[in-house]
Amino acid sequence: MSEQKRLATQKGGKAIRKAADPLSSLEINDTKDVVKLLSTTINEVRLGTAEIRVANCIGYLSGHLLKALEVANLEERITQIEKIILKT
Repeated sequence: MSEQKRLATQKGGKAIRKAADPLSSLEINDTKDVVKLLSTTINEVRLGTAEIRVANCIGYLSGHLLKALEVANLEERITQIEKIILKT
C-alpha cells in the first residue's frame, strides 16, 4: 500500500465524531423548516463540521418527513372539502 493511500485511509478513519448539540435542536413543522435543516446540514458538511453519517441520516429522515407532511396536508384538505360538501 502506498504511503498516500495509507494516510488517506487513516484520515478517513478519523472522521469528525462531533455529536449534535441538543440545545440547537430545530423545530420542524413545515416544508420550509425541512429546507432550512437540509441547507444547514449541507453547509456543515461542506465546512467539515458535520459527520457524513449524520448528514446522510438527516437527508434520509427528511425525505420521510416531507412525505408525512404532504400526507397530513392532504388529509387536512380532504377534511375541509368534506365539511363543505356535507353542508350543502
